Formats: sequence, structure tokens, C-alpha cells
Amino acid sequence: MSRARILAVVLALPLLALTACGGSDASAGAGEPSASAAAVNIGPDQKRVRTEKVDTIAKLLPAAIVAEGTLTVGTTGDGTPPLSFRATDDKTVIGVEPDIAQLVADVLGLDLDLQTTSWENLFLSIKTGQYDAGFSNITVTEERKEIYDFATYRVDTLAFEALKSKKLKISGPADVAGLTIGVSPGTNQEEVLRRWDEQNTKAGKKPVKFQYYQKAADFFLALQSGRLDAYLGPNPTLAYHVVTNPLFEIVGNVNGGGTIPAQIAAMTKKGSGLVEAYSAALDEVIRNGKYAEVLKRWGLTNEALPKSEVNPQGLPKS
Repeated sequence: MSRARILAVVLALPLLALTACGGSDASAGAGEPSASAAAVNIGPDQKRVRTEKVDTIAKLLPAAIVAEGTLTVGTTGDGTPPLSFRATDDKTVIGVEPDIAQLVADVLGLDLDLQTTSWENLFLSIKTGQYDAGFSNITVTEERKEIYDFATYRVDTLAFEALKSKKLKISGPADVAGLTIGVSPGTNQEEVLRRWDEQNTKAGKKPVKFQYYQKAADFFLALQSGRLDAYLGPNPTLAYHVVTNPLFEIVGNVNGGGTIPAQIAAMTKKGSGLVEAYSAALDEVIRNGKYAEVLKRWGLTNEALPKSEVNPQGLPKS
């Protein structure tokens, strides 16, 4: 089956409506498929949800950005649906992150210049001012706030994925004791899992066996072969995966900050004068309903925020 046809089949399936956990370590359940989800356009002509310029918000921009007329946004575009991935032409970057970036650019009256890069270079390019903002499932942390400013736009929810045959249910630290669990190194999900593991070892329970993966294809293979009991990663990516493969299921959810509510945000260079404009633009599209349209389109309605915050409490330094 061609890659384009595979993507078409995948996106025509209903995405999981998983409940985001706001202030506790785990949610009540793993969620159920949404029966009403519609097929999503995954072609290069996206027909993105658009909105109008708001002059009072555009006036918050620095003069240099107004004169340039362009909002340069960095994203990874590395093939992690529904966040940021390639369309059927294997070139155009699509997903919820580009869509929200487009709405912000619209409100500010700017043309969107979407640039793809690696995760590591994304942070460097924003720090140097090469990019005006990063929209790439970036979690607010206290350490990052020392260098960057943030305007939030989604709840950061994590998920545990496992083979259905494992019959796992993970609702708290005790449920991961002694399991072999995969994570991506240097992520907030690794920090959450480490805090859970510390609780378990202090209570005399078996430690978690950590395995590290950078690529989705690698940890999916490890799950299917039984080398992993479960994988902990971003909810949108794993929720998207389980509807494409009947062997897998979401076996638990946790807020990205564990006991500290974590949020996904637009990231910009600290002191650039841009973050207030981003936050106001996000509040505008939350108010006018365009934000809700985008989240619904990608099956992420339950990760919606009621308003954007500038530099809220982030995940603590490790």
C-alpha cells in the first residue's frame, strides 16, 4: 500500500477522545474512540482553518516584525501525526501545530513562513532569533523559561501505550513497578516516570527498567516484539497510533507534569517583545471558535485550554 493511501486510511479512522488530567498524576481511564470523527485532509492543499486580522492585537508586535510582514515559525515536521508531519506529497508540513501557527499569524496580519528543523536546532534557532516562534509540542519548563518566553495553547497530556495482550492498566506509580518501559531521553515524560520510579523504590517496590528510543518506528517495534511492556509518550502521537493498529491500546494517561499541570506553548526568544502578541492572538482564536475547529479537526478537543497564559509555572528543573 502506498504511503499516501496509508495516511488516508489512518486519518479516516476515528481518533481517540482521551481525557486530559489537569492536576493529578493519572486520569480515571484510557478513553474510548470517538464515533463522530471525520476524515482529515492530508493532501498538500490543506485548506487550513483561517481567521481575520485584529488590529488591536497586531499593534502589540515590535515594529521590525510589522515591517517584515512575516512570522517565521519553526517546527520539527518529523512524521509524528497529528502534531507536525508530511502531507501526501512528502513535502508539505501539516498537522495541529502548523494549523495553530497559521491562526496566530492571521490574527497578527502576518504571512506564515513555516520552517522545518530538528528538535535540537529548533531551540538554537529561536535563541538566535532566526525563528520568531516555535510551534512543536513544546512543554513549558522552569529551565526553558530562563532563555525563552511562552504563550500556552494546549494541555500537555502523556499516554502509556501497550499491546492489548498485555492487559495492562496504569493509573499510578505502583502500576509501573518492575515493568520495562520505553521513553525518549531528555523529555518531560522521562522525568515523570523517574519520579514515579523513585516513589516505588522508596516504598520497597521493584524499579522500572528504562529503555530509550528516539524514533517512533523503533519503539513501536519494541512494543510489538514484547521487548517493552509499555511506552510513555505524548498523548496525541500514541492516540493516533492505536487507531491504526488493533494490536495496541492506550492503558493510562497522565498530565505531562505529573502533579504539576503542564502546558504546551508557543516559544519565542526571551525579551523579544513577541510573547504578549502571541498570547493575545491565541485568546482571540479561542474566543472566536477557530481554535476549537483546529483541535476538533485533529482529534485533540480534550487538550483545549480556556485561555492562553504567558510564562505560567513550568515543570521544575531536574
